[in-house]
Amino acid sequence: EQKTLDFEASLATLDGLVNKLEGGELSLEESLSAFEQGINLTRQCQQHLTDAEQKVSMLIGNEGALQLTDFDSPESN
Repeated sequence: EQKTLDFEASLATLDGLVNKLEGGELSLEESLSAFEQGINLTRQCQQHLTDAEQKVSMLIGNEGALQLTDFDSPESN
């Protein structure tokens, strides 16, 4: 599924940014840019997790009976 791939790619990119920041070899400007990109990636990952949580809730909703219900995520609007 595309969202899973997007989440995995975002998480991998975020991990790379953290490693660069922890390495201490970036200039101040590069560090600030990496930090800003990391914040944006963190928000994207959080949205993917929120969407997944909503889908799981819908699947086990209706008093525990398994039911698949579509929902509109903010990204699809």
